[in-house]
Amino acid sequence: MKRFSCARCGARVFFENVVCEACQAQLGFIPDELTMGAFDAGPAPNGAWVRLSAVAPHLHRRCAHHSPPLGCNWMVRADDVDPLCVSCRTTEVFPALDKPENGAHWSRIEAAKRRMTYGLLSLGLPVPNQKVDPLDGVAFHFLEQTNPQAKVLTGHDRGRITLNIAEADDAHREHVRTRLGEPYRTLLGHFRHEIGHYYWDRLIAHTPWQDRFRALFGDERADYREALQRHYAGPLTDWADAFISVYASSHPWEDWAECWAHYLHVWDGLETASAWGLRLDGAVPNLPPVHARAMPADAPDFKHRVVADWLPISQFSNAMSRSMGAHDAYPFVMADRVLEKLDFIHEAIAAGVRGELAMNFGRGALTAPQLALEQACS
Repeated sequence: MKRFSCARCGARVFFENVVCEACQAQLGFIPDELTMGAFDAGPAPNGAWVRLSAVAPHLHRRCAHHSPPLGCNWMVRADDVDPLCVSCRTTEVFPALDKPENGAHWSRIEAAKRRMTYGLLSLGLPVPNQKVDPLDGVAFHFLEQTNPQAKVLTGHDRGRITLNIAEADDAHREHVRTRLGEPYRTLLGHFRHEIGHYYWDRLIAHTPWQDRFRALFGDERADYREALQRHYAGPLTDWADAFISVYASSHPWEDWAECWAHYLHVWDGLETASAWGLRLDGAVPNLPPVHARAMPADAPDFKHRVVADWLPISQFSNAMSRSMGAHDAYPFVMADRVLEKLDFIHEAIAAGVRGELAMNFGRGALTAPQLALEQACS
């Protein structure tokens, strides 16, 4: 992620901040610009805030979820008919708030979703909600398991992503991670994995890229239920030769989603390291220092950049985690086959953003007048 500063005083601020600790300016993230704005919360038309910047082209107001328990710090253009920000408006079902812990869980979940959404927007990918694009939009259902006999499973189904809110509980998530023998399990990882399934439908399904996908990942028409049953009965022993994780070896769809999540990990990690000016002297013996570089969306040498930049940075990150007595931050090894899959995802995203790949969006999208009518009636 990029570094941010207060537009009033220049102090460093962070993605989650709602106020500048140095000058007390009100802060809000502006998704259209992928930047943090500083605002005067004084009176303005329609509850809008005046931005403390001479170049600001629009008035903004706070997302309707700015109050506890969520505390969303994203902004909405004052002329937008939707009261929610671009991230919050993709949430369709949220947990009952009669339990105090549910509010805390929901807050952590939405914070992770905002970070994921930032990554998608920074790549130039559309993130439509199902109100404006009922056929091809995305909707999140955050559910609590109240009946032991009716499990709430995290997963994706035709644009609807379900997450068990217990995943926001660190103790629960660590218990599941240990029981399943996973090296890594986080809320952000869940979101990046599940949104990968969504973008497979948007970028690959029924497009000319489907044949290349099958050559790399396998044929997704293989029975999904049977594939998972075989996986849980006894996963492949040589999975590391071609897959980023053991779960990726279960089915081509899961391989894609796991690789998609790791692509976002690498993308965000390189941008963060570059923004902080990270330089590693002696990262690779007998070679020049490694200067962290953000990955351009159209970088033609993706595989080389991963090997030259990301692998040393991830090794450094793991070393720092061990110094703090924590799990490795990036406990994964990328085989050549995995690098080819990540490179394919990089190509597909870039082609879609450039318009060279006809992405599957908007087939049932509402027009602006239709959306305004929907909002007025809801």
